[in-house]
Amino acid sequence: MSQADLKGKWALILGASSGFGAATALELARNGVNIFGLHLDRGPALENVKKLVAEIESHGVRAIYLNTNIANDEKRADAISKIKSTLAENAAGPQTVHVVMHSVAFGSLLPFISDDPSKRLSKAQMEMTLDVMANSLVYWVQDLWSAGLLGRGSRVFSMTSAGSVQVFETYGAVSAAKSALESHTRQLALELGRHGVLVNCIMAGVTDTPALRKIPGNDKLIEGALRRNPSGRLTTTDDIAKTIRALSDPDVAWINGAVIVVDGGELISG
Repeated sequence: MSQADLKGKWALILGASSGFGAATALELARNGVNIFGLHLDRGPALENVKKLVAEIESHGVRAIYLNTNIANDEKRADAISKIKSTLAENAAGPQTVHVVMHSVAFGSLLPFISDDPSKRLSKAQMEMTLDVMANSLVYWVQDLWSAGLLGRGSRVFSMTSAGSVQVFETYGAVSAAKSALESHTRQLALELGRHGVLVNCIMAGVTDTPALRKIPGNDKLIEGALRRNPSGRLTTTDDIAKTIRALSDPDVAWINGAVIVVDGGELISG
């Protein structure tokens, strides 16, 4: 794939300020893709976002970053209106988004069972985790489709983990969300496939990201992944970014509804 294959296209990345989202934004920018990045950051983290945007723009592309709550219906409508109007500014350019990446890591890490009811997962926390990390994918794709921002050749990537099929003490709600996310991905692939829109899920191996560092016992996850992985290292955000860039090649058009494992063999070695 040459850089020209992607040059001038647009990507929408939900969760674009760090981890997988930031790495993918940079990798796509290196290949000429303009970036709409949505994130929710405060305080010192905003300075890092400014540096990221500057680095993206250094590759000669546009970077429009919005600091907003991707799980809020009104905020989603505002962002989609902004995207649509931005694309319309250049009538000769693309009027659809080529890549949508859902990389949202925000949920409860409390266990289901505890002798202290205040330290166990509540109904509200369960529903919030599933809504933000899984159901929001459906709502975004629905509204992007209704706005005419997805078309033949567009592709949607959601981000899952082995936690959808494996258990870890504090990962219960997130595991449920990842399982639901994979199911939502398959359903969207079924319904949008006839329109030429591809929807796939990337299962990343254990990766040292800010989201991983928030998981209690993350050191055990890292230790286990290093022990199992045939390559002897963790997955990196660049591994994921390069995979998504490769799958964004317009000529790659026959992978749909799949959970694509990108982990160097970590899962099969478990």
